[in-house]
Amino acid sequence: MRALILSDIHGSAIAARQALAFFDKFNCDKIFLLGDTLYHGPRNPLPAGHGPMGVVDALAPYKEHIVAVRGNCDADVDLMMLDMPIEDEYAVVRDSNTTLFLSHGHIFMPECFPADALHTLAPNDLELNGRSVDAYVYGHTHIWKCEKNFKGVLLVNPGSTSLPKGGNPPTFALYESVTAASPAKFSIHRLDDGSELASAEI
Repeated sequence: MRALILSDIHGSAIAARQALAFFDKFNCDKIFLLGDTLYHGPRNPLPAGHGPMGVVDALAPYKEHIVAVRGNCDADVDLMMLDMPIEDEYAVVRDSNTTLFLSHGHIFMPECFPADALHTLAPNDLELNGRSVDAYVYGHTHIWKCEKNFKGVLLVNPGSTSLPKGGNPPTFALYESVTAASPAKFSIHRLDDGSELASAEI
């Protein structure tokens, strides 16, 4: 599996189209969309190229490839415009021996997120029973991150494609798992040229 990871587009059609161009450049087969997709939010300025319907149109051809979660700025009216299922709080992606927990980051705090969280969150899901979370993939802060928390869970934040914070450039992330025998890899990339800023293996 190769997945393009995007978060906090906040209605920028320019940023959405620029980021989605990397789906083919990196031969991806999935997109992890981590919330705050259309609305810029009351505390944020309008991002460059603001046009929520342009974001909807840009995402539409990829809808069969998208795994999406809801962000704190995603209202019901926004979700009605997006033609894809969106989990309210989280989604779990299983890839070979790797389990990824996707959430926007405003409900489940990444810094203290435990590897055994699924025992509590999905106790009756036989498919997830007994599985540990290898990586928590989230957005919300607009600051990219690729490091383990003190509980041993890899934290991956792709940053924001349109409204980065902390002096960072606009960024996105990639997930790659070639074979079950090789370790899965996450990497953070600049939106302007795709160059890699950081990476980590599970």
